[in-house]
Amino acid sequence: MTAQASKARRLFIGVDGGGTGCRARIEDEDGRVLGTGIAGAAALRFGIDRSFAAVATACRAALAEARLPENALRETVAGVGLSGVGRKGALEQLLAHPHPFKSVTYVNDATIACIGAHAGRDGGIVIVGTGSIGYAVVGGREYRVGGYGFPISDEGSGADLGLHAIRLALRAHDERNVATSLTHEVMARFHDDPYDAVAWMDKATATDYATFAPMVMRHADDGDPVGRRIVRDAAEQIDELVRRLVEFGAPRIALLGGLASPIQLWLAPDVQRRIAPIEGDAVDGALLLARRPA
Repeated sequence: MTAQASKARRLFIGVDGGGTGCRARIEDEDGRVLGTGIAGAAALRFGIDRSFAAVATACRAALAEARLPENALRETVAGVGLSGVGRKGALEQLLAHPHPFKSVTYVNDATIACIGAHAGRDGGIVIVGTGSIGYAVVGGREYRVGGYGFPISDEGSGADLGLHAIRLALRAHDERNVATSLTHEVMARFHDDPYDAVAWMDKATATDYATFAPMVMRHADDGDPVGRRIVRDAAEQIDELVRRLVEFGAPRIALLGGLASPIQLWLAPDVQRRIAPIEGDAVDGALLLARRPA
């Protein structure tokens, strides 16, 4: 599509900016995908300048794939979901920051995930990834449960699994708890030296803790008692998030995130019956947001 042709059609771009990466997709008014782009982490906890840089990089990549010039963004309506928008003062900072779009709407990344998961209809989501959060849109109202950040919140998340695995491995190392194949593998990461774990902890992020989550799930599925204890506790936390969203009136709940599929098998039967299939992703939600009247 040439620059002249782009002016004849309205353009929309959706951006999903999270803690591990940023995705953008540009569509025309008929919903045809023109281009996609990716970039690094865009969560606001890394700073507003880094967040905007990631958004800009992903958008430029989408434009390049669509064979559109960079200045096409000036005629593009954007919906942008960013992790951390709910932090105090974050939205005000975003609105004050220059942007390249014709117009833009900023929301939390959970908002676009919920919109996309239910194709714009009422519903709720529970994200189980590096962090965790429950979020719902019911009758035009938004409801949020948890998701206040690791380590004070984000129960049942990958980071939470990692934290508990390391904690119990250190206890087993001290012979305060039973040692298992999981605790041995965790300690092997630190060369069986608890002070290596302390040095690692001083610089570790939620993402670093979450790297232990697949290990925990694998051992739990194999019957490791410590792994099963950790995962059962995590599943109970996710159960609570789902039930709370149901209390708010969410007619359907979708599980999202890298741990959604493995943790679902551990959820209570009544919670599993509430889980609905996902109809779209967060970028779909961002595009639906961009297309909404101001």
